[in-house]
Amino acid sequence: MIPSHAHAHARTRTRTRTRTRGILATALVLGIASGPAVPAVAVPAAAHRAPSAVVLARGVPAADAAALRAAVSGLPGKDATAALVRVGGTDGSWHGSSGVHDLVSNRSADPRGRFRAGSVTKVFTAATALQLASEGEVDLDRTARHYLPELIPAAYGRVTVRQLLNHTSGIPGALMPGDTLEERYARRFDLHAPRDMVASATAQRPEFAPGTSQHYLNINYTVLGLIIERVTGDAYADQVGLRILRPLGLRSTSFPGTDARIRGPHNHGYQAFPAPSGGTELRDVSVWGATDCWAAGDIISTTADLERFTTALFRGQVVRGPLLEEMFTLPDPSVRTYGTGTPAQFSAGLSAMTLGGRRVWGKTGGRYGYNSVLAATRDLSRTLVYSVNSTDAKGQDANRTAMGIVVAAFGAPPAA
Repeated sequence: MIPSHAHAHARTRTRTRTRTRGILATALVLGIASGPAVPAVAVPAAAHRAPSAVVLARGVPAADAAALRAAVSGLPGKDATAALVRVGGTDGSWHGSSGVHDLVSNRSADPRGRFRAGSVTKVFTAATALQLASEGEVDLDRTARHYLPELIPAAYGRVTVRQLLNHTSGIPGALMPGDTLEERYARRFDLHAPRDMVASATAQRPEFAPGTSQHYLNINYTVLGLIIERVTGDAYADQVGLRILRPLGLRSTSFPGTDARIRGPHNHGYQAFPAPSGGTELRDVSVWGATDCWAAGDIISTTADLERFTTALFRGQVVRGPLLEEMFTLPDPSVRTYGTGTPAQFSAGLSAMTLGGRRVWGKTGGRYGYNSVLAATRDLSRTLVYSVNSTDAKGQDANRTAMGIVVAAFGAPPAA
């Protein structure tokens, strides 16, 4: 851990860097926000569907290949406008895409397109924190207050780094403006400072005593991002780049910071809104700020990069030694999900599910216009990465195209 005088220097450097970036990026965001309104488009009809394309199929059983092709066929449709899929592992490989790049040109989706991966970001954050733990810079059993004494109040003084990693901290979510979809859309270029979000969250009462329950919330990983910055004296995104992106050659993976755009080739994302005349209309939501989620959900990537990351992570090439087991260890069975009482399912960065009789570890992500996943069996016999341009990516119900892909890749979950 760096000494206290270095902490002060690091804080000054981080504040200066953040202030400079914020001034430049605010100008960019205001330029976007003051532009013409994004026109709404009709929900695509079957007549405009683009053909699916199989880029590669090698070694995958014929039944699985047929199921995967069927899962992504028929796009664009009511629930999704595009899908990019990569299945890999020792059981064989299958790469496919379907749908359109955008609903104006109607040209086929770019299988190499970038997308907002949402909470898949948490896997990168967890891996970075665990690397720092292996170096002795972070102690998983030390409290968050130890690293951020000026930010974490005494009411949360017992929350440990491990409890942040597996969402058992009891810290509630930050209070965010905008209760309706229209209000959130109107405020999509708002800038949110991580420290302000943590201050908002910790000004509230704890949801439960640390370690006694599990509540999956972005705030845990916002605090982790700030701890990473404190102990390294460097920006969170720069640390992930130094430790993961560059060593693995993930050249199409990036952090947008305060830029609301997706830089580089990407398929447009759409969100369904109620139409003034009744029914539903789609709005292009590809340009939407992500500062509200930062180290919990702002990463932009591709299916190829996420597949490479998944394979390296599960092989122990990202987090080495015993600390990798933190990512494959759920809380004690006595810890139940807050509000429902169901078994806890989140480890450090990942979650666990039984599919087709196999234990699958992975992470889903959702930002407006985009749903994503990375998942694999522990032995890497099968891996799955997808981006689905869902028209209700943050809705309560699972996207039908996405669920079809998961079942085709791994099999159905056990009956309830």
